[in-house]
Amino acid sequence: MRIGELAEAVGVTTRAVRHYHHLGLLPEPERRANGYRDYTLRHAVVLARIRRLTELGLGLAEVRDVLADDAGKDLVEVLTELDEDLARQESAIRERRARLRTLLDAEALPAEGPVSPELAALFARTAPLSDSPMAVKDREVLALIETAAPPEERERLMAVVGAALESPESVARANEAYALLDELVDVDPGDPRVEAAARRLAECTPRELLPEGAAIDHDSSFLRALYADFAPAQAEAIRRALRILTDARTDGATDGTTDGTTDEEGAR
Repeated sequence: MRIGELAEAVGVTTRAVRHYHHLGLLPEPERRANGYRDYTLRHAVVLARIRRLTELGLGLAEVRDVLADDAGKDLVEVLTELDEDLARQESAIRERRARLRTLLDAEALPAEGPVSPELAALFARTAPLSDSPMAVKDREVLALIETAAPPEERERLMAVVGAALESPESVARANEAYALLDELVDVDPGDPRVEAAARRLAECTPRELLPEGAAIDHDSSFLRALYADFAPAQAEAIRRALRILTDARTDGATDGTTDGTTDEEGAR
């Protein structure tokens, strides 16, 4: 058989046959005097087995292990591992579909979506905050953190934020902080309103959001990108609020107090 006849007989492409030759999965036959490869029934049997294994989901490296005489794994072991991997994928797909169903069943999807059902519920509960440009950015950052954080840390952060915005009073305080920050768009970073906004932001920000026992690196790539997304005075207010929170946490750990403020010199 020629390569085209072999490929047609097994139901693959000639390109696939050449690729299997290149990877060493399918031995190359001897060539006739006219230069054409002469494929035998044995080549068709091996090629058909390669097709069956790949259709089961095996990668070509795993197919090589199965076909090799000195393979460290037999076919049963390889197929067992494949079955376990498919079971994990099946579980992940079920979880994703459940999340999609929760989002689709919601009355309205948030502009930042898709997000987790937990964060979508938080956004729905604090919907009045979306009137503030600063609130919109804050929601975008929350969606970013939820996406990028490891699962355990994401769960912890969402629980902290949810608890912090549970009452109408806490929502009102957050609204006030957003309003103060919105006013800083065209303000000089040295304006006294920057300090007022920083203190109010620190008051309504749970200390648990900060990494436990670790100093905040304001020159980190993430924080530099965060500050750059705001007007200079807004970025300065956020920077000061973080310093107030870290100073308060340090003071609280030292003397047992929970006061969330510090003097202006320390905030700077």
